[in-house]
Amino acid sequence: MEACMDFLDRLDPDILLKIFTYVDDPYDLVRVSSVSRSWRHFVIANGLWKQLCLRKFSQLSRVTHVVELNKCWAVGAAEVGSSHSKEWEYLERDDRAYALLARASTTFIDRDCISKAISASSTDNYPEESIYNTLHPTDNVLWRTSYWSSKGQSNPAVPETLVYKLADDFCVITEINLRPFQVYFHEGLPIYSAKSVRFRMGHPKSPTDSGNDLLGYSLPDSVDDKFIWTYTSQEFPMAQESHLQKFRLPEPVLCVGGILQIELLGRVQRCEIDGLYYICISFVQVLGRPLSPALGVEILEPCGKFVLKIKNDRPFELQAQSNHTVTGSVAEAS
Repeated sequence: MEACMDFLDRLDPDILLKIFTYVDDPYDLVRVSSVSRSWRHFVIANGLWKQLCLRKFSQLSRVTHVVELNKCWAVGAAEVGSSHSKEWEYLERDDRAYALLARASTTFIDRDCISKAISASSTDNYPEESIYNTLHPTDNVLWRTSYWSSKGQSNPAVPETLVYKLADDFCVITEINLRPFQVYFHEGLPIYSAKSVRFRMGHPKSPTDSGNDLLGYSLPDSVDDKFIWTYTSQEFPMAQESHLQKFRLPEPVLCVGGILQIELLGRVQRCEIDGLYYICISFVQVLGRPLSPALGVEILEPCGKFVLKIKNDRPFELQAQSNHTVTGSVAEAS
């Protein structure tokens, strides 16, 4: 029988890498790794999982290195013996980490990712109209209206910001939803929305300024200057309507540090009582997925780079879960 030929041996390595840059589905890359040992070796040696993740999440360019906190399932080195160099061990470790990250960040059901409210740039009547009220899905709690209100401004261009702690320091965010408040106790039932909204994500400048530590600031004092923003969204127009308005991000965003800022740009409604412009929000919802306990981060100050940590104590199961999608026999090349 004529021997099979591996086209990896027939093409220039640069051409091969160019071809594989078009592989954007984690399951497709699993299939590539499953073809043969030589293909698996090619995936690891060229960091294809890392390249895939970098294309999806630019924030990963700030990763300094990967740490495995539980190496009991690091089977790669055990399979090939002790002759492998440290460099190859690092490549295998990165392969496991980024493969896990790709799987965890692309195949999940959205869930609520807000943990706590931290700060508002201004608050009209604290605590009755504080940012904490935006965590309730209804605008009426215990027979009292529940909403956040900014201070009034004569200039409608003055922006406002709301800052929240997310459910995890390392998570993927896909959608942020806001409901402007309709003041039913004012004549005309005015809706105090913003003209547009923009989102930022990042981390505290100092580990001592965690989201939990910043809770308890005397609102309406803003703490925006205590964070480094590593992602800024486009500006989304906001309707002057009191229903939940959904803002789907163009691509899922990797939030490193677990801090979200909502920037409310422009005011549309003037209060007839004092003639000032206000913004009022009754509910904020953030959808995505926390990546712990499988993955975590350690932010290095003052540079803002971070260490990617694998905290899962089980083998990565992406290949096992997708074996049914791999058709044909698998050739084990020597």
